[in-house]
Amino acid sequence: MAEPVLEARDIVKSFGRVHALRGASFSVYPQEVVALIGDNGAGKSTLVKTLVGVHPPDSGQILFEGKPVSISTPHESRELGIETVYQDLALASEIDPAANMFLGREIMRPGLLGKLGFLDKSAMRKRSDEAFRNLGVKIQDTGARVANMSGGQRQGIAICRAVTWAKKVVFMDEPTAALGVRQTRKVLDLIRRVADGGVAVVLISHNMTEVLQVADRVQVLRLGRRVAEFGGSGTDVETLVGAMTGALDEVRA
Repeated sequence: MAEPVLEARDIVKSFGRVHALRGASFSVYPQEVVALIGDNGAGKSTLVKTLVGVHPPDSGQILFEGKPVSISTPHESRELGIETVYQDLALASEIDPAANMFLGREIMRPGLLGKLGFLDKSAMRKRSDEAFRNLGVKIQDTGARVANMSGGQRQGIAICRAVTWAKKVVFMDEPTAALGVRQTRKVLDLIRRVADGGVAVVLISHNMTEVLQVADRVQVLRLGRRVAEFGGSGTDVETLVGAMTGALDEVRA
């Protein structure tokens, strides 16, 4: 069996007297969609931020492709090929989709004497259009401001940006929040397409029905620990909710 592309073992993280993670473990394999679920305060966001270098763990181990790593900053996680789509999308609303795709990674045209000159907007637009097309994201006017686009389009841009730069793993935090039924279906199809293309996807969601539609595995956090793990098929919403709340443990006891 292949080894996880990203794995956490017994991660502990506290903020003063608040124990956010109490020995949390996690794993995701290549070409896999893993859902990370848990009630509010379970530690999902803290675990993700620890894995991508926002918060250093107090103890525990992170492994990347089977080797221990220390990820101290988000830049270091991006260097490993790990990208994150946060719930607020982190898009610049006053610029167009292509500029958002290359924000912080702009392509420059050579200037005089070989020095960097102006932004190569044509090259960025061409590569962005190709990424949108390959992932099935329909943007009618790629020259328009993101502020004038629908929630589904903005979500698609954020996911495309992450996938364009991710080589190994993409974390998606509540990617269908505030979307309609049709837009949600498109995002779930996009998540599946990303995984089938070779990039592991970690889906953080409160929507159990959507989780079961798209996830290969489901890992459950409660009170800062992984308390259960299920296959995506053959599992129902009641089982997942029971694991999240502790009711499943009471039934088993």
